[in-house]
Formats: sequence, C-alpha cells, structure tokens
Amino acid sequence: MARAWHLKSRPVAMPGPENFELKELPDVPLAQGQFRVRNAWLSVDPYMRGRMSDVKSYVPPFAIDAPMQGGAVGTVIDSANGDFPVGAQVLHMAGWRDEAVVGPELMPQKLPEIGVPLHHWLGNLGLTGATAYFGLLKVAEAREGDVVFVSAAAGAVGSAVVQIARNKGMTVIGSAGGPEKCAWVRELGAAACIDYKAGPVLPQLAEAAKAHGKGGIDVYFDNVGGEHLDAACALARDFARFAMCGMIDVYNDGKPQEMRYLIRLVSARIRMQGFIFTDYLAHMGEFQADMGEWVRAGRMQSRETIHDGLESMPDAFLGLFRGANTGKMLVRL
Repeated sequence: MARAWHLKSRPVAMPGPENFELKELPDVPLAQGQFRVRNAWLSVDPYMRGRMSDVKSYVPPFAIDAPMQGGAVGTVIDSANGDFPVGAQVLHMAGWRDEAVVGPELMPQKLPEIGVPLHHWLGNLGLTGATAYFGLLKVAEAREGDVVFVSAAAGAVGSAVVQIARNKGMTVIGSAGGPEKCAWVRELGAAACIDYKAGPVLPQLAEAAKAHGKGGIDVYFDNVGGEHLDAACALARDFARFAMCGMIDVYNDGKPQEMRYLIRLVSARIRMQGFIFTDYLAHMGEFQADMGEWVRAGRMQSRETIHDGLESMPDAFLGLFRGANTGKMLVRL
C-alpha cells in the first residue's frame, strides 16, 4: 500500500512532528492520461514551509489532511499515458510519498538518458539549478566582471549560483555557517566566504568586498533575508541588482526585521526583484544547454545531504531550518 505524508495541522512558528502524519493512500485506478510512479528520490526545499500556512502565495497552500507535494523522481510502473510508458524515468511534483498517481497537473517531465544519477534532476539539472540560473542571469542580469554576493552559499540553490557565476566570469563572495561549509564554498570558486556564525555579517562582508570587490557588490542573490539583506543594501554599488529568491531567516519567527540600510535602495538606485523559476520557463532550453555542458565538463559540483526512508521526510525538512544540510537536502527511498 502506498503511503504519503499529510499536513495534520498548520504550524504557528517552527513546524514540529505534530504537524505531520504518515497515512496510507487508497489504491485508485488510473484515468486516461495518468500514470503511476514509484518514487526513488524526494526533494526537500525551504519553500515548502510557505505552503504549510494558509496565506496567498504563488502556489496554493497544502490542504489539511491531504498529501503534501514537492519535487520527486522515479520510475513509471503502470500507465494510461502513451507519452509516459512503463519503465520511463520521470520528474514530477508528487513528492512526500513513495508512490504517486501523476497527471498533467503535477507537471511531469520524462527524463532523457544522459548518463547522470537520477537524483541530479532534483539538483543542478532541475528546479534547483534553474532557480539559480534564472535568478542570477535573468533577474539580476549579472554579467562578466560583476561582484556577486550569495547568501546560503553552501545550500542547494546558493552553491549552484556560486558556480554559475564563476563559469560566467564573475567574482563571488559567499556566506555560509561554519568553517567546513565556507571551505566548500571557496572550493566551488568563491573568492571569499564569510562565516555568519562567527560574527555579524556586515563587517565580514565589508572586509571581503574591500579585498575582492573594490569595496562593494554589484549583485546580491538572496536566500536568507534579514541581516544578510541589510548588509547587501549597505555595500551595494549604484544600480546594483538584487534577485530575491528566499528568506529562510524569517520563515518561522514572524518577527519584524531591523533594516538599517534599506534606505539605500533610493540613493544607490538598487533594483530588487522577487521571482520564481516558472517565470522563465521560456528560457529552459538555454538553461539546459548551459547546465548540461557544465555538468558534462565537470564544471558543476554538487553535494547532497541524504536521509533514508519515507519516514525521515519531516526530519529532513526541519533540518533545513537548523542549517543541517550542505548542498541539496534529499530523501532516498
């Protein structure tokens, strides 16, 4: 019997085990156009926290007492859709479960056989890599010679941004939590990485920008918000561009953030733009060509923090907010 994690209740602040319930799924026949997938890997992503709250957003909230959703890859085991035959490997949005009945509403993508491990389609070759690529190159319009500041640079999206920027001839300053993560960010090609756990962000960023960026930054890729965003405002050069991907610092506490340097948006003429990767689906061909070349040439590294078994999904998800991952957080089934 297939099983799925359901949202049992909506968290007020930091989610806990009490908000989740693992339940069996009914065995339903396939309608025309649907197919059944046995999932092999589940994606674990910070944006899922927003869907646990009943607020208006770019995707609807998870329903109470209904299976949760997220990225997943697996193999078709039964099909009523000629485009997705038995044996095909598929990327889709029916995660948080071990088997899924998938239709067009779950955005399935039949995966080409290019000789990469299946879980890479949840990382640099999938939504994660596309988010980094479009945010950096389309939203922030980053270009060769720019100084790019990336928060959560040891995370899934952040580590991809670091490498894309390096591959495009930019200077990168990353931020990560702890010496080990910072060492990995520098290994990926960052000129410097500040350790936000070692002290306030702003003076560390100022020192790195002085050494590697002539005292300022041209682009900020924000995964964190809060103190990182304020430091980026303080050190932004005129006409800097900010790609606002996420604000994991403020997803759970609900507290107002002190922004001492936000006023510089006016004087420095900073452009700040939020985005989601689906805004740029028309450019997927460009992304796949660039990313595919970089992956084949060994110019894109990836690390994964892997939890095993469907039962571990909530623990993996909550680990995102403790900084428990380096690179992509995944659950292996």
